Amino acid sequence: MNEVKNPKVRKPLIYYYMMALLIMLLLNTFLFPALLGRKEVEVDYSTFTTQLAQGNIQQVEVLDQKIEYLLNDEEDNNIYITGNMGDPKLVDKLDAAKVIYGKEIEEPMSPFLYLLISVGGPILLFALLGQLLARSLQKRMGGGSNAMTFGKSNAKVYVPAQTGKTFADVAGEDEAKEALQEIVDFLHNPQKYEAIGAQMPKGALLVGPPGTGKTLLAKAVAGEANVPFFSMSGSEFVEMFVGAGAARVRDLFAQAQEKAPCIVFIDEIDTIGKKRDSGMMGGNDEREQTLNQLLTEMDGFDGKKGVVILAATNRPETLDPALLRPGRFDRQIHVGRPDVKGREEILKVHAKDKKLDASVNLKTVARSTAGFTGADLSNLLNEAAILAARADRPVLTMEDMNEALMKITAGPAKKSRVQTRKDLKETAVHEAGHAVAMYNLPTHDPVRQITIVPRGQSLGATWYLPKDDSSNLTRNEMYEQIVSLLGGRVAEALFLGDISVGASNDIDRATKLAKDMVARYGMCEKLGTVSYLDGGEVFIGRDYQTTKSYSEKVAGTIDDEVRALIDKAYDHCKQILTDNSDKLHKVVDFLLEKETMTGEQFEAIMQGREVGDASSTSMFDGFEDGKEDPKATEE
Repeated sequence: MNEVKNPKVRKPLIYYYMMALLIMLLLNTFLFPALLGRKEVEVDYSTFTTQLAQGNIQQVEVLDQKIEYLLNDEEDNNIYITGNMGDPKLVDKLDAAKVIYGKEIEEPMSPFLYLLISVGGPILLFALLGQLLARSLQKRMGGGSNAMTFGKSNAKVYVPAQTGKTFADVAGEDEAKEALQEIVDFLHNPQKYEAIGAQMPKGALLVGPPGTGKTLLAKAVAGEANVPFFSMSGSEFVEMFVGAGAARVRDLFAQAQEKAPCIVFIDEIDTIGKKRDSGMMGGNDEREQTLNQLLTEMDGFDGKKGVVILAATNRPETLDPALLRPGRFDRQIHVGRPDVKGREEILKVHAKDKKLDASVNLKTVARSTAGFTGADLSNLLNEAAILAARADRPVLTMEDMNEALMKITAGPAKKSRVQTRKDLKETAVHEAGHAVAMYNLPTHDPVRQITIVPRGQSLGATWYLPKDDSSNLTRNEMYEQIVSLLGGRVAEALFLGDISVGASNDIDRATKLAKDMVARYGMCEKLGTVSYLDGGEVFIGRDYQTTKSYSEKVAGTIDDEVRALIDKAYDHCKQILTDNSDKLHKVVDFLLEKETMTGEQFEAIMQGREVGDASSTSMFDGFEDGKEDPKATEE
């Protein structure tokens, strides 16, 4: 889409005043004195009379307060000035010296001009300063450069163009594209639907996690329909002026109806569409007025004109029910994380402008990036391209993809950081505890790489990646995740004789997982199949509950069951590491020597085989076509 560019923004008037003042100062200081070529020199009256008596003066001009004169010396270009002493014989002296002299004739100023300068000048100056201050204050308050335009919509308008986004630029969301294709078809051929009494949906709400391509889908709909596209963020409706948001809503819909058929897209609609009278702190009457105006406008316009409202949010649970009812947003289209096929298609779209080595297998990359969104995959390819360019390679290799994946998931490696032998051993034991526990848990994802090289905020990391796109977790899988999370703390207690703060994040995650199992998913026999936690984080929404919906007795039971589950997992992990202590020590020794261990090298130690050379693409090993999970093969 080609964006309709706004007119060029004029610079504030004070800018031109300051520039003109600066130029005048420079001219008066440097240029004008040089052009005039004469400099004023002040002398006393006795010097003047002496030079006059000696005949050294050529010309004299008598003023009321001073006397100016020039000397006969042609090389002296100065103008000499002395005070007028009121000498009554001055004229006689000038005649005797045969000097050219005269006096300035002062004309009286017009009374009207005097009044205009003395009264009108200050008024004009203060009026100008007041206008400049008002404009500056208005800009700081978000009102724009004109106080009468605070209610105008700031929507970006894109006109239809052959270079716009289309569904070909969107991959991995076939179901969402199919649902939106009907809107495109309706805009192209409305008679087909009107003939049988069908009405075009007034609005469609795109719901999904951040980075899944909701905004891109909306632009693709406009590109396919070849109609104008109004794009605006929900935060642009929010101003400090009372009524500004509602006025902008009215102006947006007025513009849309003038350019119908068209598409209006409101991104992050939860900014203005939150539930009214929710009781939460931070209520905003201005925001509610904006929402009320939006509801009224969506009821007021005729869908037959071809105006379609698209909106996007990643927090649908916070939206007002009145906004979601049929007749306003008739459809909710879920835009989720892509599966392995969708990820491969997304990678192909983003790799069009990248120079890839023959070794790069996008299908393998897609299989190893379960849970990644379209934005994540785009970032992965971009980071890999940056790494290749930094190394002066003409093409992007699988090694670049491997390092980019680790950089995204754990941060850049801090290879220059100096660590003590004690810290290295503690980190090695901690990470080895995680890895050995994961290997001995049947449902856990396989280990891909272990390192004691600091990355991001961590001193080390153990990577594990899922083999498939499983979207459902069983009780046993969640329990084994808790066991693996406790592997670092258990290893420290068993083999170092002391524990450190390095397991704090592991403990937080294990506790939250255990509490969800007990109080949210009904996986506790004592509490039964009952959920005691309201809502839940659907995407990135938070639980705003401030009061418990259960008794203190139940709360105590939840705490006891969570503690029992954690203790059980701790004892299970302790047994695994005790039974495999010899292998854990071998992993620790390898890490202290090499700092990094690939998944294949780790499996070789666990299976008692000879350890081979490290793979440069360890994050992708095992994801090639036809290659089975080594742990599953062993079983």
